[in-house]
Amino acid sequence: MVIDIERKFRFREFKVYQDVRDLNSKIKELTKKTFPAFEQFSLMSQLWRALDSIVLNIAEGADRGTDRDFAHFLNQAHTSVNEVVACLDIALDSKYISNQLHEDLLNKSADIANQLTAFKKKLLTEDAKKVKY
Repeated sequence: MVIDIERKFRFREFKVYQDVRDLNSKIKELTKKTFPAFEQFSLMSQLWRALDSIVLNIAEGADRGTDRDFAHFLNQAHTSVNEVVACLDIALDSKYISNQLHEDLLNKSADIANQLTAFKKKLLTEDAKKVKY
């Protein structure tokens, strides 16, 4: 039996999922280079967990029974974006990242937050069979 992987794991094709994976990789690589070692089990760990939570909530929600359930997981992903932004603010205040880098990452985070909001709104307002994910 051949399994259609793309259909089975449809969330992998969502633009927001791809964008979050990209942001996740960029921030993790950055923090490995710029955060002091003593932050490994503190701020860096918290930031990584929040980043992972965005990806994981999109994936988990995509397989829920209803669009309302999926929208709930997108909301959870959005709250994790807020947590990432707060961690980035702390990183800026602690001088682990520059103002320019902070601004760039906030813009990427805002784009992801906007995508999650639009996706959630679409799920809750349109006929589910017509929604193109």
